[in-house]
This record gives sequence, structure tokens and C-alpha cells, in this order.
Amino acid sequence: MKERLVVIGNGMAGIRTVEEIIARDSERYSITVIGKENYPNYNRIMLSNVLQNKMTVDEMVTNPYEWYQEQKIDLINHDPAVGIDPQQKRVTTEHGRQIDYDRLILATGSHPFILPIPGADKAGVVAFRTIDDTAAMMAAAAKYRRAVVIGGGLLGLEAAKGLQEQGMEVTVVHLAKWLMETQLDEKAGKLLQAELEEQGLRFLMEHSTSEVIGDTRVEGLRFADGTEIATDLVVMSIGIRPAVELAREIGLTVARGIVVDDFMHTSLPDIYAVGECVEHNGTCYGLVAPLFEQGKVLANVLTEQADIKPYTGSSTFTSLKVSGADLYSAGDVLHTEGLESIEAYDSAAKKYKKIFLKEGKITGIVLYGDTEDGSRYYNMMKKGQPITDLQSIAVLQAIGEQAGMGDDVLSWDDEETVCGCNGVAKGDVLRAIREQGLTSVAEVGKVTKAGTSCGKCKPQVQTLLTAELGEGVTTASGICGCTELSRDQIMTQIYAKKLLSTKEVFQTLGWQNSEGCGKCRPAVNFYLNVAWPAEHADEKASRVVNERMHANIQKDGTFSVIPRMRGGQTTPQQLIKLAQVAEKYQVPLVKVTGSQRIGLYGVKKQDLPLIWEELDMEAAQAYAKAFRSVKTCVGKRFCRFGTQDTMALGVKLEETFEYIDTPHKFKVGVSGCPRSCVESAVKDFGIIGVENGFQVLIGGNGGTELVAAQLLTTVQTEAEVIDICGALLQYYRETGIYGERTAPWVERLGFEHVKKVLLDPEKRQALNEALRAAAAAKGRQDTWRKTTENVDLREKMYTIDRPEFVKAGV
Repeated sequence: MKERLVVIGNGMAGIRTVEEIIARDSERYSITVIGKENYPNYNRIMLSNVLQNKMTVDEMVTNPYEWYQEQKIDLINHDPAVGIDPQQKRVTTEHGRQIDYDRLILATGSHPFILPIPGADKAGVVAFRTIDDTAAMMAAAAKYRRAVVIGGGLLGLEAAKGLQEQGMEVTVVHLAKWLMETQLDEKAGKLLQAELEEQGLRFLMEHSTSEVIGDTRVEGLRFADGTEIATDLVVMSIGIRPAVELAREIGLTVARGIVVDDFMHTSLPDIYAVGECVEHNGTCYGLVAPLFEQGKVLANVLTEQADIKPYTGSSTFTSLKVSGADLYSAGDVLHTEGLESIEAYDSAAKKYKKIFLKEGKITGIVLYGDTEDGSRYYNMMKKGQPITDLQSIAVLQAIGEQAGMGDDVLSWDDEETVCGCNGVAKGDVLRAIREQGLTSVAEVGKVTKAGTSCGKCKPQVQTLLTAELGEGVTTASGICGCTELSRDQIMTQIYAKKLLSTKEVFQTLGWQNSEGCGKCRPAVNFYLNVAWPAEHADEKASRVVNERMHANIQKDGTFSVIPRMRGGQTTPQQLIKLAQVAEKYQVPLVKVTGSQRIGLYGVKKQDLPLIWEELDMEAAQAYAKAFRSVKTCVGKRFCRFGTQDTMALGVKLEETFEYIDTPHKFKVGVSGCPRSCVESAVKDFGIIGVENGFQVLIGGNGGTELVAAQLLTTVQTEAEVIDICGALLQYYRETGIYGERTAPWVERLGFEHVKKVLLDPEKRQALNEALRAAAAAKGRQDTWRKTTENVDLREKMYTIDRPEFVKAGV
């Protein structure tokens, strides 16, 4: 006989706990869930996205009705619990239903706080807490023009921005001196206000509301100083209060919230509590990640797992879901008196960073304008990792490197947090991918909840998927799950609206995730480089991790260093340097690569800049979606079968086209005779020397799906080979889908069509001119002479000890 488990509350905390219980022991309990709202479980965090027209109500439903049926859960919906009898172990609902239990979970959540002022009960005064609240706001926006949001906190600002997106004139009234005063310091709060004012929001700061004016419906607000403002809608977003009425009635220990111990027990036997209704060690949490962490602990308790770890409290962070206002806050930024702090402010770029330190450890984080380092700092704060040997502003640059946690999630430890909103670690994501065969960001989100709240961790989830599955990652019908638009539709809009940055593309073309993800950000950055080579500044942060690092990351988190050796040629001096570096840095593997280079494998990330400096060689771009090194045989200079000087041609091709970005890697092989020792017939661009010149082949790909290259033409001179190669590169750049190899590209366009374009002298000339213009516009400064992570890593690591160090080749 199964035990009877009743959960009061159909919200995020209660259902997450149920999911965790089912994952551990699906046969243990007969489960009943009692909910107040007339909806299945949904992601409350996404209400602002619905209001901002970024998603629909259906899309924010986390567990549809079918899920309850599949899990054999009895859902009592739109019928809240009104009484509990702890002696009889029975719950009574508003409609009179009585449900017996063996174990009871209170996940009653919280209530929005409504100001106790005259007129607060008038029509047109709403909270922003539920789907119904959101629907009421949208209905008012369709009928009325003016809105006031009381509260300049996170939810209030998201509500204000959503109402503005609905077409209303919005004023935010806030009691404090600056916005989000519990999460931001004054400078960040003022920067945020300035940005939102530029977007059209209005603000009345340090205003205390004393009365709602109007007859039966709101017509305005009166403030404590006697001033007034006219409005048609008032949204109160000034905080929440734990819903503890039921708990108090049955005698549970209640302070601000329902008091629980480290294992989520209340003061009565067999009654537990999780979520916003809970108080643990004097703290109530209003963010999702702590609620989910509590749910995991309770699931372990209720399924009697071995070695149950207690809940010890949560570190929290905040991220605003408003386009154009990038901010991140974590830890305690209020109680900072007597603490050390490190601050960086770029007034021109409107970027601000500040970390608070106690005894050398991070206690609070404020980031505005550039939030990319948020996860690094947050994980260091959670671990209590001290900051040592770093001073002043260099900390903000090098702190992540010291932590051993680069920009790339692949180098993080498994316990590091990927999704701070939902408390999901890197190891959780990887286990889900491996054990449940997940192939998309959406599937990972459904199983782990990673990426289902603010969405800013989707690039990291995508990176983990790609690392695990390679080409087996599934996307939507568009280039990724962020959009349904195809490559051609995106390019058309980029040209038509002259979009010059990834952010402009995402905002203008209605990306579901306003930050993009690891799949679309590199693609859109590439398309912008092709469309506007002179006007679009290449966005290094949008490139894939290998291109940012200028090295291929290996499965153990180390990297490969592969210097360029044009035409496969090297010198004794280079060989000596390679040997010395490999010995000095204890490189585990030195290997001749498949492209006739010498690679150093197993290099530690922190050694990359030093190794590149000591080698004094350029990278072979073995990591890039770009024109790769040219593989050659020795040709007629040494081989008795050779008909052409292949090494010389290979060097000329590399010198002409190296560092040219392409939709996917572009490999070239130059063979001196039809024996084709360098496998020219499976290259993107293959050349085979014959007595009267060169056979030119295109569209060959090796790998899991072998595709033979097709003979394009035979030419007599090296200049003709280079001319055709340039035209092919540019046509591929202009028409290829990011991530598409030349073999499927040729198949998609049709070989005869591509051949017609490339063999047309006028079209070939135009393509080469476009390619030269693109290369000139970038000035080749996008190529790094001594390569590491955009060279920025070298600056980060050398700023303290070697201020004279500068970027080379820029």
C-alpha cells in the first residue's frame, strides 16, 4: 500500500519537490496536489515575458495537465485548502473535499503586499503575481493609456517594461533613492534608471503613496507630499508576504514564515514545508533557486535517501529580464559598512562592476552593462574561495582565471552553478544529457529546469550539449530554439534594417531569448561580419569557445596548441622551440596532426599565454570556422611523381586566405599528382597537379559522412587556382548557413549552379573584390599574432606584473 502524500500548493516549489520525489522513488507515494489557481503548474518568473510579448501563457506552463495524468497525480485545481486537521491527518478544501494524508507538504507560497492606503481596493488596482493578474494588466492596456507601477524593484521594473510594450505610458513610483536598492548599490541603480529612461519609462523617486484617487475606478495617486499623478491603472509591486494562515491555524511555529529545520520539518510530525512560505534560520526566500534546493533536500528526506545533506541556506542572485538593461547582483550588497570593495566603472560604455570582500572572500557582487562574469563570481562566492595575489582593478579582470573557471563552462568543475535561477549545476546538466539522451536546450530545460527562467544560461547549456553530442544537437526549425527565422530571413532583415550588432538583431527580430544562445550568437555574429564587414565590430564574446581561446578544448578541459606551419613546412629553430616549450610546461602529448602540423596537447589554460609568447609563432586556426591550414605533399621539388610545386602553392593559398571566417571549417589539400597523397578529393577545396596545370575540385568532406569532391575545372596557373578559391570562399560566406559544411552547401545550391557562378569571370571577379574588401575592412586586426583568448586573457594575466604588455598585431 502506497503512502499518501498531499501537497498544498501547485506552484514552482511544491511541484519541483514532487518531481524530485518521483525521480528518486516513483512508486513510494500516492500523490495529491491541491492548487488555488485554475491552471497547471507554470513558471511564475516568465510572467514578465508574457507581459513583454516575448512568450505566450501556454509556453510558460511547466507541467501540463497530461503530466499529472502520466505521473498518476490527483490534481485538485482551483479549490484551495482551507483547513488542516493534524490529529486526523486530513485536509479540507474550499469546496468541501476532504483528503487524508500520511505526509503533508505545505508549499503555500506567498501573497503580494498591497499598500494599506485609502482606495487600494478600487477597480484598476492590481498586483503582479499570477496569470490572472497579467491578463488583467493586458486587458487594461488594451483599453487605457496611463499606468503607474508602485515599486522600483525587480518585479516592478519588469511589470513597467511589459506595460510599456503593451503601449501604455508608464511611470514608476519608488520610495527609495535609487532602483532595486536591496540588490544594487547607488551607482548601479542610477545607471539602470538612466537606461530605462532612455527607453521611455518615467520615474518618481523618493515618493511615498498615500491614497488612490477615484470613484469606483482608479483615476490617480496622491503622495505624502501632497502632489498627485493621473493614471488609469495602478500595479502594486512592493514585495511579498509568506502565506502562513493555514500553518498558524493548526499551531505550527510561525515567525515571518513557517519555521523549518535543516531537513524541512515543521514543528508538527509528518508536516513539512518548502518555498516562499518557509523561514529557515531567520531567512525567507523569494527567489526560485533556494526553493528548488529546499525541494531536493525534502525529496531526499521523504524517500529516505542515504547520507542526506541538510539544507544550510542559499546564496542568491538577481538578473533583470529587460532588454537593454543588463544587470547582475548576488550576495549581500546592503550591509557593506567596513567591508573592502573593488570597483570598475567605464562611463563611456556604461559598464560598472563592483565586488565586496570580507577577509579576502567575495560577499557581494554588482554588475551592470557587462554581466558575463556573473557566474564566475557567484561560484567563487558560494565556495568561499579567497582572492589572493591580485590587487585593485586587476581582480575584476583576472578573478575568473584564478578560479580556474574561464569563460567556457567546459572548464568548470561539475559542482559549479550553471543556472543560478534554478540552482542547476554543470554536473546536473551533463548527467541529464548522458543518462536521458537529451539533444536540445529545451529538453535539458524540461528535465533539469536549467535555462527556463531568465534564460541567460542557455549559451552554457548549448555549449555542454555540443561538447557531449557534437553534430547530434537538435534545434528548432530556425537556426536555434531562440527563433523560428531561417538564415535567409535573418540576412534579409540584417540588410533591410541595417542591423549592426547581435543585440540589435535579437531585439528587432523578436528573439525569444533576448541574449541569444550558444548556437545563434556565433551564427549571427558571422552573418553580420559578412553583411557589414566595415561597420560591424566583430563580437569576440559571441564566438564559440574554441575561437575565443584560439585553441581546441579537449575532453579533460585542457587545450591543444597548434602553431601555423604553412604548407606543412617547419624549421629547426621552430622544432627546438616546440621541444623546449613541451618540456618546460610538461605537455603530455606532442603529435603530428592530420593537417601536417605539430600540436601540443593537454596544455593547461593558465599556460596558454606563456606558451604562445615563448613559441613566437602564429596559430594554425585548427579550432576555427575559417580557412584552415593547407595540406600539401612535397610536390615536384622532391617527389619523382610530382608535376607541380605544391608546397609553394599551399603557402600562397594560406598567406592569401588565412584568417578568413567561413560558415564552417574550410579545408584545402594540394596534391602534386593524381595519386593525391593529401586526399584532395575529400577537401572543401582540392587541387591535384597534372602535367598541363591543376584540377580543381570542390565540396568534398571527410568525417562521418564521406562526400567526394566534384571536379569543377582544370586551370593552367597558380593565379587561376587562387582566383577560384577566393570566389568559392566568398560565395560560401554569402550563401552558406552557419555551421554548414561545403558538401551540404553544394548539394543545397546545386553543383551546376555553383559551377556556373564560379566559372563566370565577371561573377568571380566581383566575389574576389568583395572578399578583399571584407579582409581590408577588418584590416586583419581580427587576427591575433600571438594567440590566446582574444589576447584579452594575456592582458588579464599580465596586467599586474607586466603593464608594458600590449596586444600584438592589432
